[in-house]
Order: sequence, then C-alpha cells, then structure tokens
Amino acid sequence: MKTQDRSLDEDALAMADLAEVADWTPIAGPDDDASGEAVVRALVHRVMAATNWKPWPLEAGEVIGPELASWGFTTPRGSTIIVFGGLAFADCPDSGWSAYEIGPDDIQAAEAGLDAHWPDHLALATQYWGQPDYVGDDSSPTFEDEWEEGAGAGRRHLAVWLRPGAQYQLYSNRPTKDPLTTAVGVNYSVYID
Repeated sequence: MKTQDRSLDEDALAMADLAEVADWTPIAGPDDDASGEAVVRALVHRVMAATNWKPWPLEAGEVIGPELASWGFTTPRGSTIIVFGGLAFADCPDSGWSAYEIGPDDIQAAEAGLDAHWPDHLALATQYWGQPDYVGDDSSPTFEDEWEEGAGAGRRHLAVWLRPGAQYQLYSNRPTKDPLTTAVGVNYSVYID
C-alpha cells in the first residue's frame, strides 16, 4: 500500500466556498439520467444565478457532448467545484490523506490510516460548516442506516450537515478485501435536494 499525506489547504478553500451557498434549492435540477447540451446549459445558468462561481469556458469549436450531465466551476478562491443536478463536489486532488495500491493484506493499515486522519478532516469541516447534525462510524452495528436508510453503506465514517436544499456529507469509504478496495481517503459531497 502506498499513501499520500498532504495539507488540507485545498479542502479548506473548497469547504469555505461550499459554506457560502446559503440555499442550494435554486441550484437543484432534475436528478435523473438526462444529459446533453440543454441540461448542462440549464445547470450552468442555475449555478451562476445562485453563486459567484465561473463556469469552465468552452474552447473555440468545443461542444457540450450528449453524454454530459455536469459542469465544472471555478470559485473566486480558485477551487474547482463539479456540479450535477443533484450533487456537487470539490476537485481537490492535492489535499489530504489517501491510500492507494491497497492489497488484500493492507486492509487493516488502510483502516488505521482513515481512523488517524478522520479527526482532522472532521475538525476542518466543522470549522466551516458548524457542528454536524450527525456523526457516526462503522463500529456501530446500526451505522449503515443510522442517518438514513443506506447512508452508511460502504463507508467507514460519516458526518452530515443539513442545509437549505442540501446535505453536506463528509465520509470515508470502508476498505474491503472482497471486492478489493484499491484506494481510500476522506471525501465530501453536497447532496442537493
């Protein structure tokens, strides 16, 4: 197993950006399988009307493909936020702890790494989003359905913040041998109602 342990600076900027969205309701769109130019353009207009984020520009001759259902935005802090009709997440590839190339004999080491780094991520999220409405982990026999049905499935840790029109979820995936989990880290997403 290999690991990366980087500062949380990128996550701090992105969490601050997400915290500034007071109400996600105007951003919400159909959370379905629709895709294509009309879906993406409507999404871009909703996000631009509700935030000060700038959409990724199209290059000369570039078109929005029929398979696209999301778009990226750059915030004034320089964060990249990817938005779908029912989901948003920050793209922070150089932030935080992660483990990769996990082998079958590395599961306990991956769990220990997640457990060691979870408190720092939770403290950072709490700094920007306030006290969570829920915090749990897979040591509880009822964890999988404690927050809501299936919310803890496949996760080792979970914290949830309720916001108008959305839930912010900070989580880590549970490493498993079968099927083999090859990478883990602490992530966060905005589930838009």
